[in-house]
Amino acid sequence: MRERDDPQVIGRRVQHLRTQRGLTQRQLAEPAYTPAYISTLEAGRVRASDEALTHIADRLGVAYEELAVGRPAHLAVGLRLRLTEAQRILADGRAEEAAAQYSALLAEAETHGLGGEQAGALLGLGECALETGELATARECFERAEERLAGESLPVRVPAVRGRAVSHYLAGELRYAVYLLETALDELNRGGLHDPEALLQLYAAVIGPYMDMGAHARAAKAAEFALALAPQAEDPALIARMHRSVARTLLADGRAAEADASLAKAAELYRGLRLRTELANCHWMRGYVCAQAGELERAEDELRKALAMLSQTRAALYRSQAAVELADVLHRRGRSAEAAELLQGVLGDLSSERGAVHAAAAHRLLGIIAEDGRDTEAAEEHYVRALSLLERAGAAGDLADLCRLLGDLLRRTGRTEAALDAYRTGLGHRTAPGTTTLGPAPAQPPLGP
Repeated sequence: MRERDDPQVIGRRVQHLRTQRGLTQRQLAEPAYTPAYISTLEAGRVRASDEALTHIADRLGVAYEELAVGRPAHLAVGLRLRLTEAQRILADGRAEEAAAQYSALLAEAETHGLGGEQAGALLGLGECALETGELATARECFERAEERLAGESLPVRVPAVRGRAVSHYLAGELRYAVYLLETALDELNRGGLHDPEALLQLYAAVIGPYMDMGAHARAAKAAEFALALAPQAEDPALIARMHRSVARTLLADGRAAEADASLAKAAELYRGLRLRTELANCHWMRGYVCAQAGELERAEDELRKALAMLSQTRAALYRSQAAVELADVLHRRGRSAEAAELLQGVLGDLSSERGAVHAAAAHRLLGIIAEDGRDTEAAEEHYVRALSLLERAGAAGDLADLCRLLGDLLRRTGRTEAALDAYRTGLGHRTAPGTTTLGPAPAQPPLGP
């Protein structure tokens, strides 16, 4: 038997629709049933068969679903159509407009008890909040989405896991973000759940936390896996638009199942548009690795690619973080004025609650540039701001380096005791047990032939 409400609820619904249409019980019953049967059904004393409800629904001019569960015909398909529209708006960079649509969709899905559509709307709201930097709101949305998807397989839950991890990472909670992402990766790969899109989202998301924790080899390996998986999720926008148009046509024709299948493809493709951000992160990581190897020209090229991709997605927070990495390369190439201008332009998008590690990196680099210009007062101010941000985020390796810079500055300006305190603090962070130890790496995906 198909999904349906209790007999009493269905009985009241049948009676309401019958009287609304001015039909007698006999007119509703004929030719297959008797007026007495309709009377018993309306009183909630009989559990009607699917065949009986289908007959009554036809006589009332409504869909079986509307009679059985009180849900307007094709509601779920219609909501999914609107979800793909909201995804398109978000992919176009209009986060606030998309959030308004997702909120309306969430309310409607909750009214009708549609769990999958509730999860879709919550995921969308979480992504909107990430785009606008409202990290607490984003985390709450992703947690609620995970609750709605609790009975689904891990690949289905990955967008919520990834979103929650990213919100923790951007708030400076690096180790917990890595824990969430590595746990999911390990479960996918050990369980043989080789879902390329799910794996790509997780590998690309874990690169940033790895880098900030000093786990550069692990970050490079994650980037390698992500780039190997990326060709399986290429340019989705045009195909997604086609599927949405086809779905509207099918729905208007009453072909709900086919429309739903087309919408599912569109939704998957629009979700793929988020991969522009993920692929940008991979170019970002490549640029970082090249910079560490002293290949500054190639590093600048990779970082500019990342910045251009992030500008297309209008992901302001990520764009600001990539700009900090690019500024470091520009400084090392002797273009300090250009680097400082780039940093001053993005500092407003970064704070202790939004991109703390990169905000600290921006202040650190501005401090170095100020020192090069013999402005020791400005340099010290930037170093102290960076120190405060890094202590909150727990980025131990960066803290040790910054304490060295600050100590050197204090020593050069004659404040020996203060310099020694800075050096001791840095040594404490450098030797703190477990600061960058992440334990065994997660199982690897089968990428070979």
